[in-house]
Amino acid sequence: MNATVYHTIAAPVQAEFKDKGSRFIAFAYPVKTAEAVKKHVDALREAHHKARHWCYAYRLGTDGNTFRANDDGEPSGSAGRPILGQIDSAGLTDVLVVVVRYFGGTLLGVPGLIHAYKTSAAEALQLAEKLEKNIEKTVWLRCGYPHLNDAIRIARQHQAEVVAQDLQLDCRLTVSIPLANYTACLAAWEQTRAIEVRLEEAV
Repeated sequence: MNATVYHTIAAPVQAEFKDKGSRFIAFAYPVKTAEAVKKHVDALREAHHKARHWCYAYRLGTDGNTFRANDDGEPSGSAGRPILGQIDSAGLTDVLVVVVRYFGGTLLGVPGLIHAYKTSAAEALQLAEKLEKNIEKTVWLRCGYPHLNDAIRIARQHQAEVVAQDLQLDCRLTVSIPLANYTACLAAWEQTRAIEVRLEEAV
């Protein structure tokens, strides 16, 4: 059975873990794009310019297929992967976790680093408020003015959101539908015989 919802976090949070003088400050953010990831990482590099490492991981998209783990100079697999593992353990997507490390003068070794990055990421995600969101699909509608109210009424009945309207010679709507209601909503529009549904945006 295909998933109809996904889970993310509501707002940025931070947590801190210390080991042998090193500080690991974990920042978790809700994000939608790789551009947003870069913005947060760059801001932390600037705000914590005296830190030694800015390691991070993220997972994006309702299918979770877009992800990255960055060790930022730590031994390979000792930072980014443990952070990503905590995002996945929490069952989250559209999430970025950055762990800023201030070096304390004592080497922790790879097992120590894995533990530190894993623990700090886990603590930040535990503090975060979790959100359950509908997986949605977008469709494009076209109809005459007399049928506009029907188009919008059917959308609302199926918890769909009209995200854009273009009202000129005819009515064109961009509608985002929860996946759980997608089939029923399309069928209701098509039953009117006056509402044209496109599954891809008309060029």
